[in-house]
Amino acid sequence: MENSSTPPASEGAATPAPGSGTKRRLIYAAGILAVLALVLDQFTKRIVETSMSEGQVIDVFPPLLRWYYIKNSGAAFSMGEGYTWIFSIIQAAVLIYVAVFLVRKIRVWPWSLALGGLMGGVAGNLTDRLFRPPSFGQGHVVDFIALPNFAIFNIADMFIVCSMIGICLLLFTGREL
Repeated sequence: MENSSTPPASEGAATPAPGSGTKRRLIYAAGILAVLALVLDQFTKRIVETSMSEGQVIDVFPPLLRWYYIKNSGAAFSMGEGYTWIFSIIQAAVLIYVAVFLVRKIRVWPWSLALGGLMGGVAGNLTDRLFRPPSFGQGHVVDFIALPNFAIFNIADMFIVCSMIGICLLLFTGREL
């Protein structure tokens, strides 16, 4: 009869020891994904800002996909306009929390990728809030991807949503950190 308190051999192999090379690779992978998401987000926003005027709409795959350049001072669906500084504080706190959590707890690849994508998306929108007009901490986020009957969003938002879906799936399937 098998002892239920002893983890199967496959679990031990998938869970790196703290300070191991595998843990370091997981942290690096999350960091690389976060930087990639941030750079891709800021690069696409820069293209939109330099090639479009605010409010301009360009059909990409009508009627399914349009570029619609807007600046959003609120959160999703423009909720909370006028409270941009609160979103800046929340995003900075989330970014710090996820980074610390990642370094202390990460043990498996799926969580590394989910947390790295989340960090990159949050960093992309936080960069807008910190460094875009009208002022530091109150900058407006550049949004430009428009789907029919849905919010207008950006690459950072895509990383945040996809990462949160991944995190939910990991939690629902019982995948431990």
